[in-house]
Amino acid sequence: MPASESFTLGRNERLKSKLLIDRLFNGGGSHAMSAFPLRMVYLPVEQDEGQATARIMISVPKRCFKHAVDRNRVKRQVREAYRHNKHLLQTKDGQGMLLAFIWLDATLHDSATVDRKMKNLLTRLSERL
Repeated sequence: MPASESFTLGRNERLKSKLLIDRLFNGGGSHAMSAFPLRMVYLPVEQDEGQATARIMISVPKRCFKHAVDRNRVKRQVREAYRHNKHLLQTKDGQGMLLAFIWLDATLHDSATVDRKMKNLLTRLSERL
């Protein structure tokens, strides 16, 4: 891995734009795959100048965990798993990726399980591209 690609997750790697989020979920052309308890929705897009190759968002529904502390724990686990394994995601030059990770289970899992599922999803996505 080049020195410029470290195990960080900067602001430019976060998916925050309501327009892009709507495009990801409602625009058509997006695809999904699951590795229980994670579901990944992705959309290949043109990579903007100065933007990261992949931009992510994480969603943990309130119906899965009523307490915010539990939802925040799961989001931290998913963020950490993505941060450690984002190098597995290989895209073509000039192609960006919008990713949404959605938690499906109502029980907490250990970080090793979340990490293994994240590796599975990112590897399968790279093979598809």
